[in-house]
Amino acid sequence: MFGYAMRRVLSAVPIALLAVTACFFILRLAPGGPFDTGRQLPPDTMANLRAHYNLDEPLISQYFIYVTRLLQGDLGPSMVFDDFSVSEILAIGLPFTMMLGLSAFVVATIVGLVAGALAAINQNHWPDYALVALVMVGLVIPNFLMGSLLQLLFGVYLDWVPAGGYVAGSIPHLILPITVLALPHAGRIARLTRGSMIEVLGTNYIRTARSKGIGDRLILARHALKPALIPVVSYLGPGLSYLLTGSLVVEQIFALPGIGKYFISAALNRDYGLVLGTTILYMVIILVLNLLVDIVYAWLDPKVRYR
Repeated sequence: MFGYAMRRVLSAVPIALLAVTACFFILRLAPGGPFDTGRQLPPDTMANLRAHYNLDEPLISQYFIYVTRLLQGDLGPSMVFDDFSVSEILAIGLPFTMMLGLSAFVVATIVGLVAGALAAINQNHWPDYALVALVMVGLVIPNFLMGSLLQLLFGVYLDWVPAGGYVAGSIPHLILPITVLALPHAGRIARLTRGSMIEVLGTNYIRTARSKGIGDRLILARHALKPALIPVVSYLGPGLSYLLTGSLVVEQIFALPGIGKYFISAALNRDYGLVLGTTILYMVIILVLNLLVDIVYAWLDPKVRYR
């Protein structure tokens, strides 16, 4: 297993380099730049700024300078947020983004597993229909629309929870953002769990366990749950990466102090360093989560062999 994990890590290196290269040249070749503001800067000032950030070098030289610094762990300075490096900005917003994404992940996984299992046990009965209809709401309505609807209903009209903003340590401020993030994730997990559980409950070894007089609750816990989780686990890695990266829109809607506001501001102002740094951070998160999912998949299914 350790050898397989190391091979996966090494195989991810060229993928990461290709992604960094593509993002670098797409940003640099697009029209405009970080200093193309509404106010025209003096030529000397513009020349000094371009020299400070190596923008006066040929494009290929800029690329090798950036990759060399990146291999040393330096994500470079921000071109918009003065006196801040990209690493410092990410360190400010990352803890909140991780907390928000992980909280939504835990809530969505528990709700999705329970809803999917209940729907499978009550197949073709009213609990099944009700749960399927409920999870479809989270899949059909996009995050930005769902967030606005919940803000209007529970934050403005009913005034049950804050409609936006964040106060350190305040759980009510997190209820709506976590709900908006968790709904589509819970819906996908519920659908996967329901389909997998129905398939497992129809297998021969489950029928054999029932014929031996084993109760339904024990059958579910000991024999049906683990194999039914295999397709769910395959989704959990990409699902968690989706929650961590997809929180950018939710953070913007609810005015939360995560990476989202910095990334969107950097994209609008063409802050090359911060956009690339955020992209690299999310890429590393996705690669690590996919590796963990493969390892957990092997633990759940002993038939899987990595060579």
